[in-house]
Amino acid sequence: MNRRELEHVINAAAEITGDEIVVLGSQAILGPFPTAPAAMLRSMEADLYPRNDPDRAIEIDGAIGDGSQFHETYGYYAHGVGPETPWAPVGWEGRMLELEIPPLLPSRKPVTAWFLEVHDLALAKLAAGREKDIEFVTEALIA
Repeated sequence: MNRRELEHVINAAAEITGDEIVVLGSQAILGPFPTAPAAMLRSMEADLYPRNDPDRAIEIDGAIGDGSQFHETYGYYAHGVGPETPWAPVGWEGRMLELEIPPLLPSRKPVTAWFLEVHDLALAKLAAGREKDIEFVTEALIA
């Protein structure tokens, strides 16, 4: 997934929930680093949730999640998660990066998106300890 695709997913999730969107997981790297190396962008899913009402993440899964028409059409999708998802250090929510994502249509408003801070992202990946997470952190260090 690249930055343009992530912005598409964020806009779609905001349209569904009417909320600001928090981006976790590997695609959160695209907040501070929109042109991150391809080796860090292998995932075709964006882990995210509505900031003010995380329980509505299930609506995101249903509308633009794995196996949805959105996924079939575009080849990427959202995975509705919650604030309990990342194995990030204490206080991670206070360190998120806030960005304004441009709307897809001129008649829409920009979407406020919050991205897991890059150091918290790396620590969360290391804590998860899966091979793909170790590879992600290794690529981040190389970059």
